[in-house]
Amino acid sequence: MNFPKPLLAMTLAALLASPAIAKEVAYVANEKDDTISVIDMDTMEVTDTIEVGDRPRGIELSKDGTQLYICASESDTVQVMDLATNTIVGELPSGEDPELFALSPDGKRLYIANEDDALMTVVDIPTTSVVAQVEVGVEPEGVAVSPDGKMAIITSETSNMAHWIDTETNQMVHNTLVDARPRYATFTPDGKQLWVSAEIGGTVSVIDTDSKEIIKKIGFAPKGVHKDKVQPVGVKITADGKTAFVALGPANHVAVVNTDTLEVEDYLLVGRRVWQMAFNEAQDRLLATNGVSGDVSIIDVPNREVIKTVKVGRYPWGVAVRQVE
Repeated sequence: MNFPKPLLAMTLAALLASPAIAKEVAYVANEKDDTISVIDMDTMEVTDTIEVGDRPRGIELSKDGTQLYICASESDTVQVMDLATNTIVGELPSGEDPELFALSPDGKRLYIANEDDALMTVVDIPTTSVVAQVEVGVEPEGVAVSPDGKMAIITSETSNMAHWIDTETNQMVHNTLVDARPRYATFTPDGKQLWVSAEIGGTVSVIDTDSKEIIKKIGFAPKGVHKDKVQPVGVKITADGKTAFVALGPANHVAVVNTDTLEVEDYLLVGRRVWQMAFNEAQDRLLATNGVSGDVSIIDVPNREVIKTVKVGRYPWGVAVRQVE
């Protein structure tokens, strides 16, 4: 069929003007294999496996999306991976046994939990130097930085506290007592609340950032699951601040929480021992790492259902998703 020239020109112009759909790739840290699995988000299949340091756990993308920071816990370092080549190109001084970290809003500093030393290490990324080490409670793990960059949080598993640290002075300014074994912390997008999961306590504490007092402790009761198996770990909140997802560990579910009512709306069955989670750019997909079953559950966020289970390495822990040009 021959198209009229004006129509053909208009069709070509429309195609050229249409924005290209960005490809997305997910990275999963396998702590027992000392590897990173790479997942193509289009095919939802593993396309590469990369050897990294010992016991990789927390991972996070650099602000420009060109590098991946990896907590190599038993190598006592944070490795820097170049994502154009999927190779380790450097290291950041982390202190001993780095487990989780948070990146400052400007992407220049990492706040790292050193579990064995009861410290938070602050690293300046451009100069690869330690700016400060702050004494915190016993067995620190969860780390968060406020959206304005003024406050860093670190949770201590044995002291059962969320420690508030002024990022300008690197001094602790307050402690909030939460339930047993806090594992993860995150701020709401507007910075008005801090959410802290307590693994043994079985709750998530929602804390007002101005008063630093607990507004509510959210409990969880997925159907057919014994309460002792409800052990909240990772927490992710949508960019619009309306919905929170909570990984419930050996309960093998992700809870869906309405952030206005602070009530659980749904439970999503995933793999065994769900740890951490990450959204894609559009936040229509949520990836959850399942340590014991060695796989990743890909959740359709609008429909609240698992659409794919992807086998990765042994004991997947951290996860991050980026767009590829």
